[in-house]
Amino acid sequence: MNTPHPTTSQAPAPALVASDLDRTLIYSSAALQLAMPDAAAPRLLCVEVYESKPLSYLTETAAGLLGDLAGATVFVPTTTRTREQYFRIHLPGPAPRFAICANGGHLLVDGKSDPAWHTGVRDRLAASCAPLTEIREHLLAAADPAWLLKERIAEDLFAYLVVDRALLPEGWVKELSEWADGRGWTVSLQGRKIYAVPRPLTKSAAVREVARRTGAEQTLAAGDSLLDADLLLAADRGWRPGHGELADTGWSAPHVETVTETGVAAGEEILRRLTRAAAAARCGT
Repeated sequence: MNTPHPTTSQAPAPALVASDLDRTLIYSSAALQLAMPDAAAPRLLCVEVYESKPLSYLTETAAGLLGDLAGATVFVPTTTRTREQYFRIHLPGPAPRFAICANGGHLLVDGKSDPAWHTGVRDRLAASCAPLTEIREHLLAAADPAWLLKERIAEDLFAYLVVDRALLPEGWVKELSEWADGRGWTVSLQGRKIYAVPRPLTKSAAVREVARRTGAEQTLAAGDSLLDADLLLAADRGWRPGHGELADTGWSAPHVETVTETGVAAGEEILRRLTRAAAAARCGT
């Protein structure tokens, strides 16, 4: 008599969680928005030190959530930061195998940039948008020294200005956006920084590559700025905080939820929702 072989079921692949960092998961002192009395403020964990000074934080509760999430999913920090700026951050949990820096310009694998990915990105930029030198020259010519604090080139891929927001003329960013749009570039205002980024340089393209390599069947994402919009649109589910560029412009999508919290409390709530969604994906629900 033939004995039937027991049937086996394969567990779903872990979800891929791609999240922006600054003002989504981690927060500078100026961005914390601790609106409660001091005695009721949450305990904070510093995750970044710059020039011997603490720079970025999340709540201790958020740190615990992130550590668990990173251990149960393919967690991919997805940031506009340069590699040097990213490496200053020490997040809770296991070191991510994949990370995305420079808005998708660098795909890090075990901490090292994938050269084939970076070469492909540069080829796409050269073929489809105005060169960085032209954009930088215009930024410097249009900016007023009265409110321009710094100007930087990031990874030879895009440019940004650090400005005094109180002195920034109303309408200046909109005017710059219209000029850049005709040259294939996107402008984003985040805190004190004004970014000019080539339109083909996207976080979503790099996240899709990580999903291909890992076999992840579901992508969860979080972000707060216009540079995160393509990431959120490409995900199966997404979350954005109650602050930031996307909130200020009323941006929305059917599969993207807005948390009502702002500041560091929003980061904690986003991690709760990512954790629940990732657990549901593991169960196949």
